[in-house]
Amino acid sequence: MDCLLQASHVLLWAGLLKGLQLALWPRLRPALGDYAYPAAYPASLLLFALVTWYCGLLRIPVALALLLFVGLAAYSVRRGEYRNRELRAFLVWDAVFLVGFLFALSVRFTNPVIGYFSEQYMNHAFIASIIREPVVPPLDPWFAGGRLTVYYYLGHWLMGSLAIVTGTPSEVAFNLVPATVYGTAFVILYALGRLLLSRWRWLPLAVLLLVPPSIPWFLATGGDLYQAFQDTNWIIPGARVEFPVFSLFLGNVHAFEMAVFNQVFLIFLLGFIWCRWRGLDAQGRFGLTLLLALSVGSMPLLSSWDALVYAPAVALFLFVLFLSRRDRSTLVAAVAVPIVAFSVYLPYYLDLEPAGIGGIGCGLPPTDPLAFLAVWGGFLALVYVAVAPDIRRVPVALAVAVPPLAAGYTVLAVLLVPLAYLLLRRERSFADLLCIAGLAVLAFCEIFYFEEMLGGDYSRFNTVFKFYFDAWILLGTGTLLLAGGWLAGRRSILPETARKGVAVAAAVALVAAPVALNIDIGRGLLGIDYPPAGYHTLDGFAYLEATRPGEAAAIDYLRTLDGDHLIVEAENGDYGYYSRVSSFTGIPTILGQIGHELTWRGNGPWYTGRPADIRAIYEDPERTLALMEKYNATLLYVGEPEHERYNVRLPDRGLRLIYAEGGVRVYERIG
Repeated sequence: MDCLLQASHVLLWAGLLKGLQLALWPRLRPALGDYAYPAAYPASLLLFALVTWYCGLLRIPVALALLLFVGLAAYSVRRGEYRNRELRAFLVWDAVFLVGFLFALSVRFTNPVIGYFSEQYMNHAFIASIIREPVVPPLDPWFAGGRLTVYYYLGHWLMGSLAIVTGTPSEVAFNLVPATVYGTAFVILYALGRLLLSRWRWLPLAVLLLVPPSIPWFLATGGDLYQAFQDTNWIIPGARVEFPVFSLFLGNVHAFEMAVFNQVFLIFLLGFIWCRWRGLDAQGRFGLTLLLALSVGSMPLLSSWDALVYAPAVALFLFVLFLSRRDRSTLVAAVAVPIVAFSVYLPYYLDLEPAGIGGIGCGLPPTDPLAFLAVWGGFLALVYVAVAPDIRRVPVALAVAVPPLAAGYTVLAVLLVPLAYLLLRRERSFADLLCIAGLAVLAFCEIFYFEEMLGGDYSRFNTVFKFYFDAWILLGTGTLLLAGGWLAGRRSILPETARKGVAVAAAVALVAAPVALNIDIGRGLLGIDYPPAGYHTLDGFAYLEATRPGEAAAIDYLRTLDGDHLIVEAENGDYGYYSRVSSFTGIPTILGQIGHELTWRGNGPWYTGRPADIRAIYEDPERTLALMEKYNATLLYVGEPEHERYNVRLPDRGLRLIYAEGGVRVYERIG
């Protein structure tokens, strides 16, 4: 794809984000005051997701959601709420957003591949399917006749809707998603720092940039960056460890990665309530309650694992706030938030039909303490420094570590000590609360796990995978706020002018580093020798055009077809060069990556029936048309993988050849 065309897509995308933010900002001022401007970045995305989602539910164009934001902006213009002097004063917030946006964009520019090595095919398939047919519930591109009522998809819906409105093709939109998440998360984390710290206000942003202690260790012992990430990824047997900057470089655009901006927005809202609730009038408290409900209500649809952590955390937070302040409005908020949060997306729950979690298990072997500290040692060191004075005052509380140590759960003992001391404090800061939540999540993972399809040694795979990511945000943000408080009490070495210069230089270095250092994860994952002119791009399909030009051309052709098509392509398990046609085009297929569908839908007759039917379509000419009709399939794709997988024999009648180039043939079923 031409670089100028890519640049135009980036500008349109960023312009839409800015337009949504500016339209909503004035309406947030009664609740958030000067913090309304940065908060409008994530809040406008959540509102845009909500309105476009209802457009999809009602089967009307998602672009109509813009009318709401145009109306909000027009109302603000009429009231004279856009004043140049004030907007200029807020440019620092836009600069912080831009740094996060451009940094993530730079990372994806050097790692643009949408490949099969992880879950990129799945996540691109969701986005492409939504762009092709924006209806609610969205079509499941890997299960003919099915819909995404089995999975959380709001992040994909949001990004797909942004792509529809801006006209951005999915292969570019895919690489704009991390930029959107990082830009929005950066600005709201900086707002959290401004809210709670007198200096070092940028420090909370580091939670999205830091790596575990294992990474520098693996690098120092001879590994490259990709290998260091992967070694850390699998450092805990039977589980997976992922953290924000690794997710960014890996480029999965997974649901929990897209949901980061809402996680940090919710943390900011709770911090704002902690600091400013008493000073707000009735209108401000009402607005803040609605924002909290919007954030909490969006969470199950963005990433249900996040909701399992934050829903009880928010409920407990509001309950503690009520007990400490005995304020009636706090009690009203505690009751209203879950009701509004559940009601706002009620149709989603009415359609929901996942295979689900079978219960809560326990009794797995304890985590290796060295492996655990290789991931969490940095944050734990900070929290132990924070509770060191408490330990000196009340050493007897160290006894909380004795039972888990006796049972062989050393990691649990390490977690319970700071958790106990933070809970024993009579007065706690908001940073303390975040640390408590993060430590509690880690302690839960040490004892319990949610029972899913995976069993045996991998029983707690997803529990650790998803909850560790949430714990990274909670514990990381909390400890960085603690560190910021300590540093703010020290005299600054540099004058203010010099500090600003250092900040600008650091921002420029951050944005330039991925390109300047040519940090390349894609080659390590796929081993593809990308052409120099085609690899540094935002086009996630550029590698396909260089390595499989016949397939790339066929994909381009299929994406031009209108209508409610369903395509037959080869099925061959997960994490290989299969399911690629449905993933790249968004056209549903009979069965995509079977392991994912098994996780979502549970076992059933389809598990053996669909693969057998696909084989028969390609190999048994007498059954081809009948089986295609069974699944309402209109198109049949025959490329190199299909010939490798099947002994392709097609009927002489009933199929019309509509494409034949570059070793690919596409047939349309007649009648």
